Amino acid sequence: MDITAHSTALTAPAQRAAHWNRVIAETYFPLHLTYRDARSFTGTLERREMGQVSLSRLCTEPLQYERLPDHISHTREEEYLVTIPRQSPVEFHQLGRQVRCDPGGFILERGDEPYRFSYGAANELTVLKISKRMLAEKLRDPDRFCARIIDAGQGLPALFTAMMTQLQALPVTEARAAAILGRQAVEVLALALEGNMDDGEAGVRTAVRAAHLRRAEQVIRQNLSNTALSPDYVADACGISKRYLHELFSDTNKTVSQFIREERLIAARDIIGASRHLPMAEIAYRFGFSDQAQFSRLFKALFGLTPTDWRRQASDA
Repeated sequence: MDITAHSTALTAPAQRAAHWNRVIAETYFPLHLTYRDARSFTGTLERREMGQVSLSRLCTEPLQYERLPDHISHTREEEYLVTIPRQSPVEFHQLGRQVRCDPGGFILERGDEPYRFSYGAANELTVLKISKRMLAEKLRDPDRFCARIIDAGQGLPALFTAMMTQLQALPVTEARAAAILGRQAVEVLALALEGNMDDGEAGVRTAVRAAHLRRAEQVIRQNLSNTALSPDYVADACGISKRYLHELFSDTNKTVSQFIREERLIAARDIIGASRHLPMAEIAYRFGFSDQAQFSRLFKALFGLTPTDWRRQASDA
């Protein structure tokens, strides 16, 4: 696990703004920063690379961050920041929504849309950076939760914020554990967000349809290694007809079978990355792929790498 630390302590006052702009851009993505007094500004930042996600602890004086259209035009991959304020409230504006998040909550920010983020008192922030693709593998349409306050006073949101605190204390020697825990943090985040969904904002889907769809997705994810998993199995487990099940998945632009296959490939990918010695054939068979050549072909079509190349990349990381 790589840990990178930055501080303004050794930077000359005249150079602090430029220095901190570079630090923020390298850690998150380019942002326009507005200081109360750039010459006297102080800040520290520690970033931990945890597999496919990064976790940072940011401590600064009052500051305003703006994601501008010019920044977004050069974006290659859509990313999210999940921000947990620890000391003082933050103000956030994106997608026409203006929210105030106090300590005890967290917010999700889209990196591919303009926004403004600020705090008027010294603050400590815990920030998880994650690709949109990775979160979307665990949570349908994550954009629904952007610029909304997630109350972390109890339940899964509280578990997520506590987990972020514990991960910040993980020793640098635990590189392999860090990658696994990074993936688990994303799963906990997805569960925490899903539990806060307002069914009244589910668009054309009624609250009942949204609930049935979430239940079907849950059944699928809990039975990925079950050889009997099929649209018929899911429909029976949910107590709905197979025709209605297919109607529900039409809202996601995927068929039931496509969703099952992709979830199995995602689960297989996670095991391949975490286990260096488990045979590929055994992993493929565990998730319903009896033909290893077909498994490799589907894996590469979804992730851009063969299973062997993915394991090699994870091992190198």
